[in-house]
Amino acid sequence: MRPAHRVNGHFGEWLQGRLGPEGPVVLVTLPCEALGASISLQRSNGRRPDLPSLLSASVVDAFLHALDVEPPKADIEVIADAKPGAGAGMSTAMLLALARAMGIGASPEALANACLDAEGAVDPLMMDRPETLLWASREARAVRSMPQLPAFAVVGGFLGPPIRTMPDDWRFADISDLVPNWMAAAEAGDRVELAHIASVSAGRTTASRGPAEDRTAALAQDLEALGWCRAHTGSARGILFEPGRVPPGAEDRLRAEGYADVLRFATNGAK
Repeated sequence: MRPAHRVNGHFGEWLQGRLGPEGPVVLVTLPCEALGASISLQRSNGRRPDLPSLLSASVVDAFLHALDVEPPKADIEVIADAKPGAGAGMSTAMLLALARAMGIGASPEALANACLDAEGAVDPLMMDRPETLLWASREARAVRSMPQLPAFAVVGGFLGPPIRTMPDDWRFADISDLVPNWMAAAEAGDRVELAHIASVSAGRTTASRGPAEDRTAALAQDLEALGWCRAHTGSARGILFEPGRVPPGAEDRLRAEGYADVLRFATNGAK
């Protein structure tokens, strides 16, 4: 067996929405090293290779076809730290982990386009410092570079069932007014303003897409957090804090409110 190859996921987005009423769907991803997908390949001993239920055969075939690579003559073993549709980037992470396990030396741009061909939408997990890109997820391209963010502490979990991203779903709020403010706050290293903007983006999505009973904003206020974030098409929800300022019992509070698989992690960034 080859060693397992892991690709980190994300935990929803700092921002996501339309870049203007008729513009593309864009996002700023929130990377999360605590969640990811690992793949290893094992010889199938002459029988038809096994494909795990987490990976669709049609998606794998489309991904590898886009890279001009034959499917592996091996069983594919997957470990995913979250369910597809949770808003943790597992769909993209699994395909990238498969490429690593197969030794495919494609460029990040080629991998992004292959993921797009396979699924119709893609997270920028193959890119260096993906949180510094304003990413058009239905076009597999960076619209522009963004400043490096300061570090945050995040306490989060998953609220409700997974919701898979649909490539033809364009029901997103316009966030073109938030992007310049985000860039200015990131350049200044202003955690308070960044958390506020992330909360506004998350709130717009909840207002337009639900669920109506989402209490994440109220919970962030109760915990005296800087703000909150969410997966704009998934179930991930996060509370944003200054590093080292998470109050005792925060994880228990989320569990009591019905959030599943509660975790705490730190984002990478300037101190």
